[in-house]
Amino acid sequence: MTWLTRRRTRREVAVSALVLGGLTLFVVLVYVVVVLGGGALVGRTSSPDLVLSVVATVIVAVAFDRVQSTLERTATRGVYGDAAPPYDVLERFTSTVIGSYPVEEVPARMARVLAEGTGARAAEVWLTVQDLPTLAATWPPGADPLPVEAAGRRSLPVRYAGEPLGVLVVQEQAPLTTVEERLFAGLADQAGLVLRSAALRVQLQRRVQELSARAEELRASRQRLVDLQDERRRVLERDIHDGAQQHLVALAVNLRLAQTLAGRSPDRSAELLAAQQQATADAIDTLVQLSRGIYPPLLADAGLTSAVRAAAATSPVPVTVVADIGRYDARIEAAAYFACLEALQNAAKHSGATSVRVSLSDGSESVVLTVEDDGHGFDPSTVPAGAGLANLRDRVESVGGTLTTTSGQGRGTRVEAVLPARVVEVA
Repeated sequence: MTWLTRRRTRREVAVSALVLGGLTLFVVLVYVVVVLGGGALVGRTSSPDLVLSVVATVIVAVAFDRVQSTLERTATRGVYGDAAPPYDVLERFTSTVIGSYPVEEVPARMARVLAEGTGARAAEVWLTVQDLPTLAATWPPGADPLPVEAAGRRSLPVRYAGEPLGVLVVQEQAPLTTVEERLFAGLADQAGLVLRSAALRVQLQRRVQELSARAEELRASRQRLVDLQDERRRVLERDIHDGAQQHLVALAVNLRLAQTLAGRSPDRSAELLAAQQQATADAIDTLVQLSRGIYPPLLADAGLTSAVRAAAATSPVPVTVVADIGRYDARIEAAAYFACLEALQNAAKHSGATSVRVSLSDGSESVVLTVEDDGHGFDPSTVPAGAGLANLRDRVESVGGTLTTTSGQGRGTRVEAVLPARVVEVA
């Protein structure tokens, strides 16, 4: 037995001695007050009165447990000071483990019990969440995390069914005694189940936050799609009004004029009708151009590979297309085609690239579109995504796909869109 262990044993002996002395004093005091004092009042001083002796015994028996508890608390407080006795600490910790408090409060209470039980200057409770250490609570509350190299820092891992769940950490105020060492180990042994519950709660909270952020992204994406559709509708209306409509209105006016002239001036009417042949062809060309802007006929007729090759041929930057895939749902082909156009436009406008490579590959469950350029690139952590990338992402995610953008200063930009082979309905 070490000197530190004997020091702790003397404290326990001191508490027992004080309680025993207090109980003895209590019994003597009751005897003096009831038996001797009462006897003096009734004139029985020569020998104890039997009735008074019985009354004193009953008082001692009834009040003994309460007096003992009071004496134990008082003696413990006097001997241990602010530090609670180890066994009391262990008992309190057990009540925490079995669920006396809400799960979210448990780590903070554990840190406090740990600090008070070991007499430590500070205590921490760490959780292992998704294989990463996460500080769950400190005592005193709000204290800075203890440096790993701090002198007097002690830690013990917490496991449950062999699974690492966290770590208990204390900052010693003085070297732990053998009893405190055992207490520290006992707390770590008992903390497994409660830390598992706390870790699951933290994981659930993170998942809820991720889902909330994802929901907000989807809401913003849907709003951008609506705004983009409204803008394109307005552009289409303007193009129809300024282009095709003007041709058709002029054609209708000239046909009515030819009809009017038919009876009075057949020759002039015939000339006017002949001129409308070219006007009709111009109107048809205008409508064809508009329809290509809405949905290219080549995409519907020949498929994604041919449409992408045709679009790449008109790019101001040389484009190499590597693609040989089959046909897919029209919505998937349209999403991939317009995403490719957006990526090519971004490369031509912003990248400063001298060449672009487009790759299309298919699998059993997905279509993968990759657009890579050799431009100057950008740092995604410092450069916010522009409208082009936002539109591209919205287009891909509208059919349940995912978009990944990789770039770096002087390393070009790589855009990869993975679209489902079958359309996924997005709420």
